[in-house]
Amino acid sequence: MLPPSPGTFVDREELIQHVGDFAVSQGYVVTIKQSKRDRVVVLGCDRGGVYRNRRKAVDDSSSEQIRKRKTGTRLTNCPFEAVGKKDDGLWVLSIKDGTHNHEPIKDISEHPSARRFTEREILLIKEMTEAGLKPRQILKRLRQSNPDLLSTPKHVYNVKAKLRQGNIAVRNFKSLRPQKSAVRNNYLTVTEPSWRQRNPPRVPNLIGGRFVDSQSSASIDVLNPATQQVVCQVPLTTNEEFKAAVFAAKRAFPLWRNTPIATRQRIMFKFQELIRREIDKLAGNITAEHGKTLKDAYGDVSRGLEDVEHACGLATLQMGEFVSNVSTGIDTYSIREPLGICAGICPFDFPAMIPLWMFPIAVTCGNTFILKPSEKDPGAAVMLAELAVEAGLPNGVLNIVHGTNDIVNAICDDDDIKAISFVGPNSAGAYVFARASAKGKRIQSNVGAKNHAVVMPDASVDATLNTLVAAGFGAAGQKCTALSTVVFVGGLNRWEDKLVEHAKAIKVGAGTEPDADLGPVISKQAKEQICRLIQKGVDTGAKLILDGRNIVVPGYEHGSFIGPTILSNVTTNMECYKEEVLGPVLLCMQADSIEEAINIVSRHKYSNGASIFTTSGVAARKFQTEIEVGQVGVNVPISVPLPFSSFTSCKPSFAGDLNFDGKAGIQFYTQVKTVTQQWKDLPGSNGASLEMPSS
Repeated sequence: MLPPSPGTFVDREELIQHVGDFAVSQGYVVTIKQSKRDRVVVLGCDRGGVYRNRRKAVDDSSSEQIRKRKTGTRLTNCPFEAVGKKDDGLWVLSIKDGTHNHEPIKDISEHPSARRFTEREILLIKEMTEAGLKPRQILKRLRQSNPDLLSTPKHVYNVKAKLRQGNIAVRNFKSLRPQKSAVRNNYLTVTEPSWRQRNPPRVPNLIGGRFVDSQSSASIDVLNPATQQVVCQVPLTTNEEFKAAVFAAKRAFPLWRNTPIATRQRIMFKFQELIRREIDKLAGNITAEHGKTLKDAYGDVSRGLEDVEHACGLATLQMGEFVSNVSTGIDTYSIREPLGICAGICPFDFPAMIPLWMFPIAVTCGNTFILKPSEKDPGAAVMLAELAVEAGLPNGVLNIVHGTNDIVNAICDDDDIKAISFVGPNSAGAYVFARASAKGKRIQSNVGAKNHAVVMPDASVDATLNTLVAAGFGAAGQKCTALSTVVFVGGLNRWEDKLVEHAKAIKVGAGTEPDADLGPVISKQAKEQICRLIQKGVDTGAKLILDGRNIVVPGYEHGSFIGPTILSNVTTNMECYKEEVLGPVLLCMQADSIEEAINIVSRHKYSNGASIFTTSGVAARKFQTEIEVGQVGVNVPISVPLPFSSFTSCKPSFAGDLNFDGKAGIQFYTQVKTVTQQWKDLPGSNGASLEMPSS
């Protein structure tokens, strides 16, 4: 028997729970001793023992005996002792003695603490007592929801007596008995958490199943792009808190990986149900923090919801392969196993969809997960985590930490994190890939995009223009699937006026306005960068046929708005073409032939996707065969594929071996183990054979 591993915890209750869970798995119970100021907690392995009185006189006054008494445990029945001390806002657990002098309890119900009530049960006892119910009636109702409850009416009566005295502190009734299910109970909180009491609110970290306010004094304001008002604040998570999150994920992994896949799927079924229930709140939060219209925000959540639905069917997708009798009496089979702790680093453009790309598949495969949302719009990720916990995701399986460069570096460097999913800018993606790969981690990195549309002379005019405008200006162009560049084969002249006409019809306004088609960009800094690239294009020879830089939205004069902007005569050497604009800007180019257009698209350093608009099947087939991109659209813009097919980008828009979603996504979050087995009796064997088994 071993003591629990040391670690760092956010609060005392989490530390106690860690030691208690470990004790149950080892067949013993923990006795808890706390200091009056709640700065020290001592947890000892015992069979119902008591604490030694250190002031008691010692018969042998030798210095050696005194030294042993001071360094030994205070528990009479076991020398094992774990000490938790509060240090700079966090609780640090250390092991004072790691040996045992007794056998584990075979039946945990033998110990008195197995009869204690949970916090939720204490509150129910209080309510039923006030309603006039007797102890036996109360106990009968409690056992309806907890059949394993071992308490007697006498225990209920004792609780009632303490309640009459006004003593309902949770720690007096905290149970450390084993839980029969991997799905944890969600108990009511007695007080409002500190992070909700702030004005503006500060988004919490999720560590070990608890939403806690960071101890960091540094934070970033999240501004509503339409009004520039502060929506919330994002803390810069401390290194100790990050370590606590990793420790919580590491602690949760052994139990979670052994949880039946059917149980994990049921949690995902409940999770998708809760997302549907709260979709209005999620969309409203995305609009407030990101700025995209409510219609786009609903689409953001809905596309992420499809990934959760995909995770609900993971049992069959995670199946291995079996081949019998590969050699005489020998079978071989492969199984897929989780990696351990995985992490996700998210961008701002899809606050709900991209987190849902990552952790539902990862945790359903049996991994635990650490998520770092974008510091620009973290609210949706936190709301999704709340729903995941409500759905029954056990403590520590999903953790959230906030921050910027320091947290990204910590994720890349931590040896316990086995895999990282990243979506974001090109420079950041290259940095994360290089740093994480150097530590031997598995990584998938989806970075910058410059998606092209090739318009053939025979394309349907109205249908093509509607698609270009929607795909180019939707979500203010702030998405990796936006069609930001259009190559017109045969010239732009007959398209230009109608393209401008369609773009001018777009209604620019705050995302909450019901008739708004185009909301603001994410920040003032983003607007300045977009305007700089537009002006740079004009200065180097591009023609500005529609300028949306100076648009003013009544009632939202301080908003980060840019109207639809169109540049023509763009060439491949212009900065606005080389770089990802990530705004409502459409660049127009011309080519004499489809071969020239394909060459233009294929030579660009970003190779996420491209579309062709034509009525010619021959041209479409040539385009899809010869174009060097990951995703191809024919008379449709490129879009995020459904979860059963992978999101396929090519280098350098993607770094790594396995993409998001589909079979590749499951392969990314699992590793294959091959087992070869033989079952036979060898009573008359002449000795060991040194030959390699073969058919």
